[in-house]
Amino acid sequence: MSTPELLVPDIDHRILIIREQRVILDADLAKLYGVPTKRLNEQVKRNRARFPMDFMWQLSHTEKQEVVANCDHLAHLKFSKVLPYAFTEHGAMQAANVLASTQAIAVGIYIVRAFVRLREIITSHKELAARLNELENYADLLTLRQETFERHTRDELKAIITTLRALMTTKETTKRPIGFIITNKQPTKPTDPR
Repeated sequence: MSTPELLVPDIDHRILIIREQRVILDADLAKLYGVPTKRLNEQVKRNRARFPMDFMWQLSHTEKQEVVANCDHLAHLKFSKVLPYAFTEHGAMQAANVLASTQAIAVGIYIVRAFVRLREIITSHKELAARLNELENYADLLTLRQETFERHTRDELKAIITTLRALMTTKETTKRPIGFIITNKQPTKPTDPR
């Protein structure tokens, strides 16, 4: 069996989300701990008091079918008559303790670290999602401001164009010439009133 350091990348893809909890199935856990699945489940049954429902539970037929359909490495479960058990982070650690082998204890630490790392990743994704929502809201606000500015600018330009057209189409009035004007008419002489 390879050393625990070589197993670390292998652990992450074995952690599944079932019933809204991150779990690892008995077949994967047994493989990581270096024991047959049957032996792992025997030890769990002998120490049932150490595995409350929030540490371990048995999958339903529907959950088993979904796991088999979605996880290539668990395809062999399709032919198993027994429903697999799902272990939470604490259940996986308890399983390492009841097996009490050196490999199980060493790998158990890596499994806990993998669960912790996944929790951190999910938390950082939630923070990133919140930041993206803030950015999206800010972009919407900027778009709204830009659209308002464009609408006001468009309205002002229409008003200017309308005013200019009105000035261009006004009736030409007779304009009075500027300066001294000499007309062809002869001035009339004043008549003597006497």
